[in-house]
Amino acid sequence: MSNATSQELPHFADAESFRAWRATPSQWLPIALDIAHSHGVDVSAPHVFATGTNLVVGLGEKLILKIFRPLLRAQFVSERGSLTQLAGRLHLPIPEIVAEGERDGWPYLIITRLAGTLGSEVWPQLAEAQKERVLRQIGETIASVQRAPLGPLAEIQPRWDDFMRAQMLGCKARHTRLGLAPKFLAGLDDLLRDAPKLIPMDPPPVILIGEYIPENFLLACCDDQWSLAGLFDFGDVLAGWRDYDLLGPSAFMAAGRPGRVRNLLEGFGYAKPDYALKRRLMALMLLHRASDLNSHICIEGWQDKANDLVELQDLIWPG
Repeated sequence: MSNATSQELPHFADAESFRAWRATPSQWLPIALDIAHSHGVDVSAPHVFATGTNLVVGLGEKLILKIFRPLLRAQFVSERGSLTQLAGRLHLPIPEIVAEGERDGWPYLIITRLAGTLGSEVWPQLAEAQKERVLRQIGETIASVQRAPLGPLAEIQPRWDDFMRAQMLGCKARHTRLGLAPKFLAGLDDLLRDAPKLIPMDPPPVILIGEYIPENFLLACCDDQWSLAGLFDFGDVLAGWRDYDLLGPSAFMAAGRPGRVRNLLEGFGYAKPDYALKRRLMALMLLHRASDLNSHICIEGWQDKANDLVELQDLIWPG
């Protein structure tokens, strides 16, 4: 510990060099522990989380330190603003901010550690009825987050209309580059032409987390019933149209199963999906900032089960 304060967190020009440096925790863990120590936090049992876009260290059973790269300061602003704005407003546990600060231009948060099992570890093994139950709870949670007032998150960039227009401009090139099959690319021009009418461009904005996926929530089991037990990772928050947050669970979890889709949508507050909703969700899925249909749609053999985007939307959102 004696030389921790003499070390500095370096600056990196690109993500690749940062990842290589992060992969050797001895290069940065002493600084992380010094930050924790400066806030009076016990550093006797640190646990380095190897994945993610920033430096993340578990401090005992109760706390987590997240140190954000200077290039990703927007993620720090998003995370801090979201945790502050949503505190006490949800039925579901989210981390609480214990301390915040900055070291060598790297902002950081010390937050509480939630109890539960990572969704991605449990989800594949859940029985179908349990998956439907969890998806209903996810729909309810999305709606609950969206009822919270925006507060300072109203200022978060990019603005929804600017974001959507930029996504529309780059959409065809993106999906061509990612290898979307020509039969689906063929329908993109029609969908993009209709997108500004399908998607409200100046809606009453709500908090959008962007990634309701198993890697970002915790589950817990009680009396053989699995339930949503916590939500974390608020680094990519937007303010915009509410339907955007249905895309993660639609792609990664619902798998085109009618019962799962129904529970997700009903939990969110929607009835049976009609053509207009499916069309809007299809457009938003193609325009999502992380959109990559080949990697994200978890319906086995979906490329062979649909001949165009209209058939694909019926496959993803049946009913």
